[in-house]
Amino acid sequence: MTSTLKALNSESPPSLVFHMNAATLWNLPDWSRAPKDLEGQISELQQWGVDAIQHPIPAFLADFDIPIVGMGRINEPADADRIGQTHKNAGYLMTTIHVGTGMESDSDMDALVEPILKTSDRLDYPILIETHRATITQDIRRTLDLIDRFPDIRFNADLSHWYTGHEMTYGDISAKFDLLIPVFDRVRYIHGRIGTPCCAQVAVQTNDDRAFVEHFREMWKRCMVGFNNTATQGELLPFAPELLPHSMPFGEMEHYFYYARLLGDRGEDDHPREESDRWVQAQYLWDIAKESARAAGLPIKKS
Repeated sequence: MTSTLKALNSESPPSLVFHMNAATLWNLPDWSRAPKDLEGQISELQQWGVDAIQHPIPAFLADFDIPIVGMGRINEPADADRIGQTHKNAGYLMTTIHVGTGMESDSDMDALVEPILKTSDRLDYPILIETHRATITQDIRRTLDLIDRFPDIRFNADLSHWYTGHEMTYGDISAKFDLLIPVFDRVRYIHGRIGTPCCAQVAVQTNDDRAFVEHFREMWKRCMVGFNNTATQGELLPFAPELLPHSMPFGEMEHYFYYARLLGDRGEDDHPREESDRWVQAQYLWDIAKESARAAGLPIKKS
């Protein structure tokens, strides 16, 4: 059985907690409402009740007193033990991973997944496979078949990749949600991002009731219902906004993610403006997650 995140009080009911993915803080514009430095950002996040930060290079957070969630990529079976052992020894809470490239055969997929589950169980350390494009879980049907072969698998749900990549609104989306119940039941981490059928990351608004936002409310609620129905006492379900910038400096180069959409105008620094303040957007996503939790009957842990 894949290990999962537990509260210090093992007798507490399964609950939702809030994390932050560090990508949301990368290259925030000068006009963002966020504090200007990482120390100030982390301090404010902790005041909001954020329990942990997820970062691909946790050494960047060594000076801050906040729990860390790891990230990684597994391309070879041996990677599972290396990443799991390294991250557990470093004291991280858990790790979410991208697995493979999406070009694998079913037997190749199995050869990658089996050591992940065994390592997580042996180390008693949560290693969760992310639903992500360009990985073994990029296809919904193949992911459902993978569950049939490995029912103990547990996921980090980044559902924008499926919503956009599968253009889920093309057809009966409610039937697709029902088909995804085996996935929803196994979600133990959620990356908060909302997309449309054509763009994987878009800005939302206060009290946003557009159809694509309602679809994410429903998917997140179903993840929380599945978690509530299958989790043991003391298990925690983190929700972590992961809102990538359009680009960010990397050494002397500019690295382009292309996730945040750009407006037509330019800011005072003559750079194209992202369509939203990702710091504020994270708060909107937490609000939506709270609504989904209430609808699912899932308690929200108070820090």
